[in-house]
Amino acid sequence: MRATIATVKRTPRAKGKKVPPGRGPARPGRLRELAARGVRVEDPASTFVAAEATVEAGASLRPFVLVEGRSVVRAGAVVGPFARLVDADIGPGARVLDHCLLTGCVVEAGAQVGPFAHIRPESRIGAGARVGNFVELKKTHLGEGAKAPHLSYLGDTSIGPRTNIGAGTITCNYDGVKKHRTTIGAGAFVGSDVTLIAPVSVGDGAFVAAGSTITQDVPADALALGRARQVVKPGWAKERRAKQDEKP
Repeated sequence: MRATIATVKRTPRAKGKKVPPGRGPARPGRLRELAARGVRVEDPASTFVAAEATVEAGASLRPFVLVEGRSVVRAGAVVGPFARLVDADIGPGARVLDHCLLTGCVVEAGAQVGPFAHIRPESRIGAGARVGNFVELKKTHLGEGAKAPHLSYLGDTSIGPRTNIGAGTITCNYDGVKKHRTTIGAGAFVGSDVTLIAPVSVGDGAFVAAGSTITQDVPADALALGRARQVVKPGWAKERRAKQDEKP
């Protein structure tokens, strides 16, 4: 598809302020240069690419994308709309969806991030892995083909290939003084609303039941269940309503 270039208005610098390299307004010539090299820039007027950043031919920058610092966007990758990259490395064919902030991290080939994801420094998302909406990674390695699709905080964590992280999973990495690591093996399944109290490990192929709080290591291929037993009292709700109706 042919790249589109429009006029980009230069914003004057504020008096007395020095603009760091790559942090000033994007020049029309910079975006034209990228387009000439085969980069698709959908809306030049809302797109910023730092001078020291690299965007390879075949990559696509959607509207309202900021590519800052020494970020790299590789061939076939699609970023945006409304995404910010700061010193991030986006692999071939990867996708960074709407409203994501990625800083000092690596997204490997074919992986997908977002929408509404926050990837913090020293994180790596493996090839074909998926990080979904409202997920935050900090110093976390998500292995090849692994997925954390919804509503999770994963900090100081290593997650093996093909592992599933259920919605609402939290790795509790901070004890108020020090940070601790969580290790989750390959092919493991972590159910929804699981709390992992670091330091702790979950072995390859292990299964952690939804709603569990895990404080001890889980061996490979084991089931870990750490939640209160459900109690059902038949007729309790009906009796309660009857008593309420009797009150004056």
